[in-house]
Amino acid sequence: MKFEKPDWSANPEFCVIDTILESRPDIILMLKSDIIGSERASTFGRQDTPSVEQIVRAAIFKEMRGMDYRELEYAQNDSRICGTFIKLDGREPYSFQMFQKSISRIKPESLHRVLVEINKIAISEGLEDVKSVSQDSTVVKTNIHYPTNNSLVWDCVKTSTRLLAQLKEEIDTLDFIDYTKSAKKTFYEINITRGEAKRIPLFHKQLILFTKVINQTSNAIKKKSTSIIAMVIQQELVKLLALMKQVYDVTWRKEIDGEKVPNDDKIFSIYEQHTDIIVKGQREALFGHKINLAAGKIPQRI
Repeated sequence: MKFEKPDWSANPEFCVIDTILESRPDIILMLKSDIIGSERASTFGRQDTPSVEQIVRAAIFKEMRGMDYRELEYAQNDSRICGTFIKLDGREPYSFQMFQKSISRIKPESLHRVLVEINKIAISEGLEDVKSVSQDSTVVKTNIHYPTNNSLVWDCVKTSTRLLAQLKEEIDTLDFIDYTKSAKKTFYEINITRGEAKRIPLFHKQLILFTKVINQTSNAIKKKSTSIIAMVIQQELVKLLALMKQVYDVTWRKEIDGEKVPNDDKIFSIYEQHTDIIVKGQREALFGHKINLAAGKIPQRI
């Protein structure tokens, strides 16, 4: 059930940002080159393509509400505030694929310039005096499973096998052995085994198999092909091979030699390679990114 007009009083933050964007269109233009690149913007053409302003507004709404792209698509039809803020003007909601494609083009440095301009407005309006700053740190978790050497080896084996199977479809002369069944069995055995002495033989067994996977991955990369799809898969295997060798090295040093491996030598996910380990005192280690937050004075409510 929708109201005829949006109730800005229940969403004052969107009202403020809407006012800023209306009075300062140059802020939107700061992101234009990121969104459309060298393409020329036009007011004509298909109506299912959002304008630069709508993309910027959608990005702001998505982040402020903590939505994913599918939720953003739903909100356009379900929320009067969303539809008004994005300026749908009664048109059909834009697909989540369309917004994902456009919003993901916005560069971090461009967002930084926008935030600087918004802070300048706050200062000029007396909302911020820049005399006091509150700071805090927190962790943004990466969407990965808890990393262990055992799980990383298993991730490498199954990912390599999947890519090799795809490559086999493009290169008939490629031969490889699927070791996933044996690797998965050993993976579970290691997980349920307690005691270092009992786990070492299992890791030995898994790493011997892992070596075979590494070797056949290396051989597959050398296969010649004129297929573009095959070459793309081989490039993925090149990247994966470097990670596999790193995972093998760390696993051997830690699980076989008993070495205390420095965090800088470790990898915590072959899928989200940028993941860091964050340790805060005696609390449980977290995996993701540490971010620092800074805020000015809190406005006094009357």
